[in-house]
Amino acid sequence: MNISQLRAFVTVVESGSFSAAARAMGLSQPAVTMQIQGLETDLGVTLMERRYRKVELTESGRTLLPHARKVLADLDRAREEIENLSDTVSGHLVIASSTTPGQYVLPRLLGGYLRAYPEVTVSLEVMDTAMVVDSVESGQAQIGMTGAMLPGARVQFEAMGTDRLVMVASPDSPLLAKKGLTIDDLAEQPFIAREAGSGTRIVFEESLRQAGIDPAELHVVMELGTSEAIVSAIEGGMGIGVVSHWMADKALKLGTVRELQAPGFPVERPFYAVVPRGELTRAAAALLGELRRGV
Repeated sequence: MNISQLRAFVTVVESGSFSAAARAMGLSQPAVTMQIQGLETDLGVTLMERRYRKVELTESGRTLLPHARKVLADLDRAREEIENLSDTVSGHLVIASSTTPGQYVLPRLLGGYLRAYPEVTVSLEVMDTAMVVDSVESGQAQIGMTGAMLPGARVQFEAMGTDRLVMVASPDSPLLAKKGLTIDDLAEQPFIAREAGSGTRIVFEESLRQAGIDPAELHVVMELGTSEAIVSAIEGGMGIGVVSHWMADKALKLGTVRELQAPGFPVERPFYAVVPRGELTRAAAALLGELRRGV
């Protein structure tokens, strides 16, 4: 049994297939298969069964998985501690980000960051705010960025930069001709929302509560996983919705959606760096410095 075999085993489990694990590890699929077969031979058991387009763990595989993850985590921590003894910023940095900062804020900063620290490699994983917090809490990501804070999360949030949430409708929406929109006007309309756990939805619903409005009063007809999908649905006349101005900007300029002057909108919100409560890796600390200077 060796570290490469354990890493291949964990990657296959987390990726869901041998082919996806091979892509993630930069190896050929046969090479990954050989690592798993070698591990099974060393242990004298079958660890996983291949089903149609997915992998299922055997009882032995389920028993091994938490131990393999702990070995790899301990090894990564040892490597980070050794790197911290030197002045070189290096290693692989995993960043978890919610949609808006992951698409519009971080990409424009990462070019300069990687030029300043050429020995660092980066993975940027885009997910909803709740998943970002989970990733940083569990150590799967060394740093994150969101558009909302989650109360009670076992991470630290640092505000940096701002975003603006706008309410938009299709150009033929009758709401555009109405003066002095009220929540009753909005409650009568089909509403398209982000999924629960999205920073946009968290901030939007909190702004409604602060105005004395129960978010449940809205007639939510559809929940979508990205703000781009919400804009597309609104362009198709399926309802109204709230998105970041970053997401709506192109459609607003083209005239395929229009901004509603709804009560309490637009809503300003900060972006947040999400960092673990423990010590940051050197690569994560360097990125945090870039964010403080550049957002």
